[in-house]
Amino acid sequence: MKVTFILNGREVSFEAAPGEKAQKFLQRSGIASVRDSDNGHGFAGSDTIILDGKAVSSGLLLAPQLEGREVRTIEYYGGSRNPSLVQQAMLEAGCVQSGYNSPAAALMIHELLERDPDPDREAVKDALSGLFNRATGYEQFFDAVRIAAARMKDPSYKNNGIPEFGEEYSLVGKPAPKKDSARMVAGEKVYVEDRVEPGSCILKVLRSPHAHAVIRSIDTGAAEAVKGVVAVFTHKDVPQRCYSQAGQGYPEPSPYDRMLISRKVRHVGDRVAVVVAETDEAAQKAISLIKVDYELLPVVLDWDDAWAEDAPMIHGGKIEYVDGAPEDLDELNVGADETEEPILYQFPIGGNPRKNIAASVSGGIGDLEKGFAEADTVIERTYTTTQIQCTPLETHTCYARVEGDRLVIHASTQVPYHVRRIVANLLDLPENQVRVIKERVGGGYGSKQDIVLEELTAFCAWKTGRPVFHQYSREEEFIANSTRKPMRITVKLGAKKDGRLTAMFMKMESNQGAYGAHALTVPMNGVSKSLPLFLCDNAGFEVVACYSNRPPTGAYQGYGAPKGNYALQLAVRELAAELGMDHLELVQKNRVTEGAMLEILKCLGEGREGAAAPAVSCGLGPALEQGAEMISWGRREDSGDPDIKIGKGFATVQQGSGLPGLDAANATIKMLGDGSFLVQSGGADLGTGLDLVSAKMTAEVLKCGLEVITVQSGDTDMAPFDTGAYASSGTFFSGGAAYNAALKMAGKIKREAAAILGETEEDIELAAPGIARGKKGELSYRKLAWHTQGGEGSGQLIASASFVTDKFSFPYGAHFCQVAVNTRTGKVTVQKYYALEDCGTPINPEYALGQIYGAVVKSMGHALYEEMIFDESGRCLTTDLRSYGVPMIGDIPEDFKSVLVRTDDPFGPFGAKSVSEISVNGAAPAIASAIYDAVGVWMRDWPFSPEKVLKALGKI
Repeated sequence: MKVTFILNGREVSFEAAPGEKAQKFLQRSGIASVRDSDNGHGFAGSDTIILDGKAVSSGLLLAPQLEGREVRTIEYYGGSRNPSLVQQAMLEAGCVQSGYNSPAAALMIHELLERDPDPDREAVKDALSGLFNRATGYEQFFDAVRIAAARMKDPSYKNNGIPEFGEEYSLVGKPAPKKDSARMVAGEKVYVEDRVEPGSCILKVLRSPHAHAVIRSIDTGAAEAVKGVVAVFTHKDVPQRCYSQAGQGYPEPSPYDRMLISRKVRHVGDRVAVVVAETDEAAQKAISLIKVDYELLPVVLDWDDAWAEDAPMIHGGKIEYVDGAPEDLDELNVGADETEEPILYQFPIGGNPRKNIAASVSGGIGDLEKGFAEADTVIERTYTTTQIQCTPLETHTCYARVEGDRLVIHASTQVPYHVRRIVANLLDLPENQVRVIKERVGGGYGSKQDIVLEELTAFCAWKTGRPVFHQYSREEEFIANSTRKPMRITVKLGAKKDGRLTAMFMKMESNQGAYGAHALTVPMNGVSKSLPLFLCDNAGFEVVACYSNRPPTGAYQGYGAPKGNYALQLAVRELAAELGMDHLELVQKNRVTEGAMLEILKCLGEGREGAAAPAVSCGLGPALEQGAEMISWGRREDSGDPDIKIGKGFATVQQGSGLPGLDAANATIKMLGDGSFLVQSGGADLGTGLDLVSAKMTAEVLKCGLEVITVQSGDTDMAPFDTGAYASSGTFFSGGAAYNAALKMAGKIKREAAAILGETEEDIELAAPGIARGKKGELSYRKLAWHTQGGEGSGQLIASASFVTDKFSFPYGAHFCQVAVNTRTGKVTVQKYYALEDCGTPINPEYALGQIYGAVVKSMGHALYEEMIFDESGRCLTTDLRSYGVPMIGDIPEDFKSVLVRTDDPFGPFGAKSVSEISVNGAAPAIASAIYDAVGVWMRDWPFSPEKVLKALGKI
């Protein structure tokens, strides 16, 4: 039927399909900004429109309900070239990061200010209550509203709310909007789904309803006969080649233990068959017609079941090694199931699939037995954590097409170069025939480090020769995606009466789920980012990861550190109680200090020998001192309500800045004909501002403005290799490569200017705004480019550089919180939260602050209520955002502050270290400690739900 309505100020008429949702209808009618994050559930707010003056969810409306009404989308208010007052305020506040539903946030703020030009904090919360934003932690939206409201009264109002760092620099440490933010908040076409050409095919996957089964037979005849179906693929049709979905450096410390489609399914949601069709309807119909006969196998969900003597093997195929095969390999392969795919290890990582062990390792320094024997007090505690979903607003998505003899992949990925390598290997293509274009990423948080659908989409496009689009539903995000690993962590501590630690031991048991991605490295990171926070001569660890029939796990922001830190920090708090010491005093007595040598790191390499490293710069002391003052540490608070008890807690945190000795980044800078610059960076900006980091570093070195710098990144054809955006490597490695390339470019500019001016290179200096100045004269970069690129010149100036290092730059932090515990209901409310982070010199302070806020709110959700819940058959019961439970703006603390503690790191470019991952490591131990302070119970199992609190209090 035809629907006629007012759209952004003019009357339009469009044809609507029967039963079509208003969101799909509007997007199909050319409004790209109205996006779907939750399959029309109306929870995330990405599909918000203004309908007759009110903000509503278009996913909850049918297209005919727009008839005769007035609809406004963000396109009504302004585009990237002419942002509205609200959009500009959001850019200045730094709250546009991944940006997937930033247009919706702008609409909500417009609607608020139109009816209330001077809103208070509660009014802002109410207006944005229907917006789920994983990236920013909401706090900066209050700043955006404040700026916009002030400008409505005084257009000349200047925002001075963002701290600045580095007085010696002109751009580094100073606020500046990301160039892509304006397009994001304007709702322009920047994501994978926006690249899909008319006539492209749709890919749908038939997924297993069983957690563990073998496919006896599969009949696809009826599906193949459906009109519009292009191809149906099963395990019989795919390359018989194993791989790992982990986007890690090659050779990966993860087992190659899966195929594109396997005859054996290992979790509910595993791939059974794939349909490529010309329409979504045809694909869905074909999926429903595929007939499968399964032989059901026993289901294994937890550690103890996986390691039981009679446990069924999740992977029973032949075990193979590229290098370092164990002596008992032949014995292990006796009785291997030839019908299952083999398991290939690149090198030994302590795996034994016969016992459902994906990986294991142990090590330590000093003499643990002696250390515990010398202790006056020894405690041993076990802590458990649950499986958690990353929940990016943009679900996993990929679009692949064939151009001649080349495969082009548009992907929402953190690791474009690993996608290229893995796809090329699977399809037996040289890498030069595969191009990966990383589009803007609408939220990743580690889950898009793994290759979970790109390889399947690429295979289908290559086999059919047709362009193929594949996007996960929200349910598929939960049942078929990589998630955070559940862990069970045992901590044993020994200490003298005065609190000095004599021995520390951690055992981390990780539940991998069905496949082995990151099996070794995630739990090892849980150790390596927690144990070094304390200086102890005797420290040891054991790591073991089990296979099970849960959905697969992989990378997630923090990469194991949030769970290891939760256990160790809370154990130290328990030790303080046992000793009768103040927690802060105990930590100060044992914590890492600047210049300390972290010996434990020599045992914690990623599948190889590590190296001890010094904490060359460490802002932990100032962070602890300032945080304690902010929270009024040691002062008891009274709620005035006998049912509500107040408590305070804190935790120290640490992360890394990439992986020294493993990571590598490269960048190329080209001077263009007018003296402007093109920076080609292999880094993958996820909305964090990495492109802006590269631009600032280039401009700072070359003494020019940001307006003459364009950064081109994330395209494997257009930029040199980079390991990817993970392990907190962006600013340090990718930014470092841009910095090194800029230094080389500066040298070339000086050499060419010296030749033209008849001077020595030593006499040339670079000056703003883009001038090479000598003693005899000067050249603008524009004139220099004219000289070099002319027929008599030396040629276009191009500088390429890499960044590799064996030096460690550790960010540190201290998180303080105050909670209110309702002893009648068990509810825990975080009233105050202060996250103080040492990230060296903050390059982009507003985005650094936003990443801290976002990470803290994520980790608060993990600690208090987020949890994937499974029934006994392995089926996930929480497969949408509402039932799973994610933090919204009404859940953030009333008093919420991010604080940047500057140190000058000697190894990072301009003294920078990482900031985003470290900030997820503090909430769980800080909140658990505060709960103990409030009501005297230990929360050793997250999430700290009301039921668990009441149970700990003995009330249920």
